[in-house]
Amino acid sequence: MKDDGLVKEVPSKSGSFPDWYTAVVLKGELADYAPVRGCMVIRPYGYTLWECMQGLLDARLKATGHVNAYFPTLIPESLLNREAEHVEGFSPQVAWVTHGGAKELSERLALRPTSEAIINTMYARWVKSYRDLPVLVNQWCNIFRWEKATRLFLRTLEFLWQEGHTLHRSEEEAEEEALRILDIYVDFVENDLCVPVLAGLKPESEKFPGAVRTYTIEAMMPDGQALQSGTSHNLGQGFAEAFDIRYLDEDNTEKRPWGTSWGVTTRLIGALVMTHGDDRGLFLPPRVAPFQVAVVPVLFGKQDEAVLAKCREAVTALAGLRVKLDADTNQTAGWKYNQYEMLGVPVRVEIGPKDVQKEGAVLVPRDGSGKRFIRFADLAQEVNGLMDGVQRGMLAAARERVRAMTSEAGSFDEFRARLDAVPGFIRVAWCGSAQCEGQIIEETKTTPRVMVPAEQDRGDAPCIACGRPTGKRIYYARTY
Repeated sequence: MKDDGLVKEVPSKSGSFPDWYTAVVLKGELADYAPVRGCMVIRPYGYTLWECMQGLLDARLKATGHVNAYFPTLIPESLLNREAEHVEGFSPQVAWVTHGGAKELSERLALRPTSEAIINTMYARWVKSYRDLPVLVNQWCNIFRWEKATRLFLRTLEFLWQEGHTLHRSEEEAEEEALRILDIYVDFVENDLCVPVLAGLKPESEKFPGAVRTYTIEAMMPDGQALQSGTSHNLGQGFAEAFDIRYLDEDNTEKRPWGTSWGVTTRLIGALVMTHGDDRGLFLPPRVAPFQVAVVPVLFGKQDEAVLAKCREAVTALAGLRVKLDADTNQTAGWKYNQYEMLGVPVRVEIGPKDVQKEGAVLVPRDGSGKRFIRFADLAQEVNGLMDGVQRGMLAAARERVRAMTSEAGSFDEFRARLDAVPGFIRVAWCGSAQCEGQIIEETKTTPRVMVPAEQDRGDAPCIACGRPTGKRIYYARTY
């Protein structure tokens, strides 16, 4: 499939799903392989997609009082070692800088696998009074994790993300923050990216190293594997203790704040590709597509200037949208149609000599619902309405697919049968013991993804592993 970064054709999505995914990422001009094993180059089209996503999420975070900052990539080993559980969880994935030029460093520097250590070191300097709280800081940056197996966007040695790190006066405020961010993630991923998710609490075995509780959003991909798409952590006071963060409260006593951290990554681009792409290539939701509309002139040599003039009028009429006018005369209109379908542009506007004469244009939505001729005077209204419909349709189709891939099992035998018949999320009763969890993982090659909220439980049922009555329910799935 890989040929000097080029892909000759796109395999069928229903055939070899991994090959299809790689081909679409490469031919869709989202990313390419870097010379360093496990790293990728995000191409301009892919990075513009990330910027569109970033802008929508950043606006949500700022609307809730969060501000952006930036912290160093390099973290001294002594700082990383301050929180033992945190270090132990990340140790296998940490990349180290040992030399500066030809000189060996007196202390190793970690390329940040996450930034709790460096950020909490700074918070210890900045937070002195209750008036300094809450601290609501986010940063957009790169992260390094030394992964063994990698795949473009889904798992690479270096990736982009946002990570929020907050401090609060009480445990209740920290919990509210962690859940507020979880809700923001659900809103963003479902309504802007059209990727439906399950949201809730992670079991103890899956929580973030050093956290009290970890909340997650879990997406289900068309091949039946779950993709962890974002997490929000209530860190309790562990990091405040490790980094000696104290503040003087209103009652004139010293106290430690309560922390949270949370993040989503460029992995979401992989989720977009897998959720919406097809055998023709990418299919991007209008809200985040780098080009929402591609205007393609149909040129025959005669009346070309009139056609191009009308295309330029179309761009003006669609002001406020991200529009690409492709006036390149080196490629045919047919080639351009295929190219913009490969790039997943939500709506294509075609204008030829006959359309100019009729004072109209042809709209072609990427969702395959069929081309339509419209009056040019109605262009802006029709395109905006069509994009809204495409956005809603993408989410509805994805939700229906995930609904069909979500089932429930009352016994181990039923669990295995459903896993074979309908790979996806499988809801089961689970007693919560590590022994039963280990048995389920070992025998099914699934992992626990997200706990079912207590208010959705339907009373006690036998744990599928040991048979003991339990009120806990959890979703299991195979995962990336």
